[in-house]
Amino acid sequence: MALAYRTMNTDVIITCAVTGAGDTVGRHPAIPVTPEQIADSAIDAAKAGAAIVHCHVRDPATGKGARDVSLYREVVARIRDSDTDVVINLTSGMGGDLFIGPDETPTEFGAETDLVGALERLPHVEELLPEICSLDCGSYNFGEGSLVYVSTPDMLRRGAKRIQELGVKPELEIFDSGQLSFTLKMIEEGLIDDPPLFQLCFGIAWAAPAEVGVLKSWVDLLPPGANFTAFAISRDQMPFAAQSVLLGGHVRVGLEDNLYLSRGVYATNAQLVERARQIVELMGARVLGPDEARAKFGLVKRG
Repeated sequence: MALAYRTMNTDVIITCAVTGAGDTVGRHPAIPVTPEQIADSAIDAAKAGAAIVHCHVRDPATGKGARDVSLYREVVARIRDSDTDVVINLTSGMGGDLFIGPDETPTEFGAETDLVGALERLPHVEELLPEICSLDCGSYNFGEGSLVYVSTPDMLRRGAKRIQELGVKPELEIFDSGQLSFTLKMIEEGLIDDPPLFQLCFGIAWAAPAEVGVLKSWVDLLPPGANFTAFAISRDQMPFAAQSVLLGGHVRVGLEDNLYLSRGVYATNAQLVERARQIVELMGARVLGPDEARAKFGLVKRG
C-alpha cells in the first residue's frame, strides 16, 4: 500500500465528543446525563463550531453508560428537531466490556461485564441511521484492573459489513498499532468504503501513549485519500488538536475526553469547541461547517 505524504490541514472539521461512558459523573458538576442534557450540549457545541457531535447515552438514574435504543432515539430526535444543523455520530462501542474474574477463576466474569456480539452493538444505528457511527477496531486492556475491551477480528468484519450495508460511515477508532494494521486489512477486503475515516486515539491506559512520534508513525501508514482525526485525553487534548492539524488531520475535543478548560476550571463542551476553534484559526486554518464536513467525509445527510 502506497503511503500518503501529508502537510498541514487548512480546512478543519471539529468533532465534539459530548459525554462518553466513562466514570466522570461526580467528577464534574455538569456532565450531560439525560437525553435532554446530551442533546442540548451537542447543540451548544455545534453553535460553537463543531460540525460533528459524537454521542453516547447514559442511564438517567445512575449516570452510567447505556445501550438503550430509546435513549439514543430521544437524543437524535432532539438534535434533528432543533434549528441547528450538525452531523450526528453515534457510538457503537458499547457492549464490549469484559471484566475478567479473579486469577484462580478468570472465567467468573465481573458483574459489570457487558459483552455482546457485533450486531447487538448496532440496533440504534440500524433504527436511527446516523451519518457516522464509531467502530472500535480491536481489543485492548482498558486501564488498571481486569477490564478488557473486546472487539475481535470476526466481530469487526461482521460489524463493518453491516454498517456498510446500512450506508453509514464508520469512524474507525484506533487505540493501538495492531488495530491500525487490521483496519487496513479490512479496507483491502472491501469492508470499508472510500474515503475511510480514522479516529486516532491516544492517552488511554494501557493503549497508545500521547506521544507525537507515535501519532506521526500512524499517520504515515494511512492510505492515500483517508481522512483522520487525532485526539488525546485530559491535559493533552488541546496540544493534540494542534498536532493533528499540523499532520493533515482534523480535531476532536469534548467532555468525553477532558473535563477542564484550564487547571482547576471545569469546561463545557461549547467552551472546549471554542478553544479548539481559536487554536485552529490562529494556526491559519479554516473551520468547516456541517455541509462542508459531509462533502469532505463522503457522508449521506440524514434527518
